[in-house]
Amino acid sequence: MLPIDRSHLYDGGELAGLECVGQRVIIPGPAGVLEGITACPDKETRGAVAVILHPHPLYGGTLNNKVVYYLSKTCNQLGIPSLRFNFRGVGESAGVYDDGRGETEDCLAVLDWIQERRPGFDIWLAGFSFGAYVAYRSAHRHPRISHLLTVAPPVNLFDFDTLLAPACPWTLIQGELDELVPAASVENWVDTLPVRPRKILLPADHFFHGQFDAMQAALLQSLSDQVTEIGVSGPCRESSLS
Repeated sequence: MLPIDRSHLYDGGELAGLECVGQRVIIPGPAGVLEGITACPDKETRGAVAVILHPHPLYGGTLNNKVVYYLSKTCNQLGIPSLRFNFRGVGESAGVYDDGRGETEDCLAVLDWIQERRPGFDIWLAGFSFGAYVAYRSAHRHPRISHLLTVAPPVNLFDFDTLLAPACPWTLIQGELDELVPAASVENWVDTLPVRPRKILLPADHFFHGQFDAMQAALLQSLSDQVTEIGVSGPCRESSLS
């Protein structure tokens, strides 16, 4: 279990009062339906879609998490539509928590669902904390993943050592003041890998309190090159993933 107390819960309702900028979708999953929300720019200008994974389900993590929301917002500013969804047992998603195994299968089901609706499009896979663990587990298991984005990957809490390193470009965001996932632990883990991510270090705690705008600005600057490389794969589309 996470070394986390009630003062450190991921607040799953923290964005509940905001107007949804996309639309609610229901996706078939291996344990039943999965609840998702799209977020799209006015026009899709790139040949990619982002899938964004939330933090730990047992500690309040949902698709409404602020870090997840800002990752979605950043992708939209790059002209890329996104989908954030609730893992099994969260919100209206069926099933029960499965320590990352079943959540990986949830993720793969969502990736297949996206691929059916955007055939030929690249998929960016992003996750925060527990979501970063699931994203890292999933990255090598789907052929359309073209970029991995992990925020505060919990390398001290889950077994990353037995997982394959990603073959796609990879960006890692870490808070230097992270009290749950120490920056030194993440750095030591990265040093053991055969690949190196593009790293973004911020003066932030695990929850990035007060650092959301800084995180977004750093991401926009870092990912602009990736977007340029993707280019426009076809005519701009109306924003919809359903």
